[in-house]
Amino acid sequence: MQILAALFFEGLELRQVDGGATHIDLTGIQFSATSPDPVPVTWSPHLLVMVRCPADHTGSSVLEVVFTRDGEQLARNVQPIEVNPGKFGYRLVRAELVFEEFGTVEATCRIDQGIPTIVPFTLLPPSPT
Repeated sequence: MQILAALFFEGLELRQVDGGATHIDLTGIQFSATSPDPVPVTWSPHLLVMVRCPADHTGSSVLEVVFTRDGEQLARNVQPIEVNPGKFGYRLVRAELVFEEFGTVEATCRIDQGIPTIVPFTLLPPSPT
């Protein structure tokens, strides 16, 4: 299997279109957000990992997402992923990340310990009121 995309997002909607195809509508794609509170704060961004399963694949793999900051692991999610051969699929990953200071966290996504896809997410300080 291959990772096609990994994105932080706010909303997801699946819809059927003519011919039996499924469309995925994503809203609020983001690589940063403003915290509502000062640090320390717990933030739980939603991550979508879109995958493709080749026709000659078994359709069964393992998705691992490791969230790190400055080389330190903050959270890890491992889950099986089943996709019919020749089709596409996705998995949702949500981690509770504790920010002791504002900055960037990286989500390293891999299927079966393969080539990583790295997605940054930056939590910004609250807006001055």
